[in-house]
Amino acid sequence: MSYILNLAVYNYLNLVTFIYNFIIFIMQNKQKYNILDLFCGCGGMSLGFEQAGFNALLGIDIWKDALETYHFNRKNTKTLCADISVLLGKEVANIIGNNTVDVIIGGPPCQGFSVAGKRIINDERNKLYKGFVRMVDFFHPYAFVMENVPNILSIGAGAIRNAIIEDFSALGYTVEYKVLTASDYGVPQNRRRAIFVGLLHGKHYTFPRPLQIEKVTSEEALSDLPEYSVEDGADYPLNSNSDYQRLMRINSTVLYNHQATVHNQKTIDIISLVPDGGNYKDLPVELQTTRKVHIAWTRLNSKKPSFTIDTGHRHHFHYRYNRIPTARESARIQSFPDDYIFTCSRTSQLKQIGNAVPPLLGKAIAISLLEQL
Repeated sequence: MSYILNLAVYNYLNLVTFIYNFIIFIMQNKQKYNILDLFCGCGGMSLGFEQAGFNALLGIDIWKDALETYHFNRKNTKTLCADISVLLGKEVANIIGNNTVDVIIGGPPCQGFSVAGKRIINDERNKLYKGFVRMVDFFHPYAFVMENVPNILSIGAGAIRNAIIEDFSALGYTVEYKVLTASDYGVPQNRRRAIFVGLLHGKHYTFPRPLQIEKVTSEEALSDLPEYSVEDGADYPLNSNSDYQRLMRINSTVLYNHQATVHNQKTIDIISLVPDGGNYKDLPVELQTTRKVHIAWTRLNSKKPSFTIDTGHRHHFHYRYNRIPTARESARIQSFPDDYIFTCSRTSQLKQIGNAVPPLLGKAIAISLLEQL
């Protein structure tokens, strides 16, 4: 009886070991889908997809500064500085060689979109959008993900939205769209983006559900970063004190891109009068019109996610310190981890960061897409 029991236990353990090894084998040999990132910027969307397990083949943009940052952070991924409005698919194919393009991602600028109701693929003012469509047509990937400003869904009573769906439907894609708010997916920022996702073979993309957690606040994102400048590569002067900060530091032991702007004394004095989460309306009447924009003198609210950060305009300020956020603070608000390093001038860094798709938002989209692929 004891022998039979021991044999049963032995066989059971062998079975468990076999199943465990089989799972490990499957995980190690799981297909990695390749992405082509059009209008890649400094790489926010690519990073989110990479965090979800995708492989970035090539990042294309016309801005050299952004491409420098993109390549600096992924040495094995190629970049191409090119105008997508005239770039041909065969030129891209020559660069990526025998690699297949499984997913195309990107956010073509939409300034020229017509609201007259004509199909925007035929509107010469929309060459960049047309370039995106051409690439999807050429490579015919399993899926595409296109992001844009939220009002692209409503402009012209939905004419642009409908034209986008029509253009990609003609290529064989079933297109779904939705406005997503970044703070629903772990990003400490209420940034809203319209997302179009197309799948082949009649499949319908299902958007990720918002995380069932408390939203990350500006204070939880930034309170471990000091008021003063820190030399690139220096140790962190403060300890992390939130889960989000620990997440951002997970692969980083030193600090980069935290050079603080020194404003003139008049600017500092005015900022100091604005409370945490306040704006120009909190200033004395005689100072309220010192800047002729409605977002002037706006401080982050320490107890809420940030508003949508811009590309470096000097109207938004730290919730506590009397200065604009540093590049690293802006990167934290966008959910770039601390080991993601931005190159070129500080002005360029802020513009790169402000133009980016928050990586954690991209990751949520990518995980959902991966499950459906």
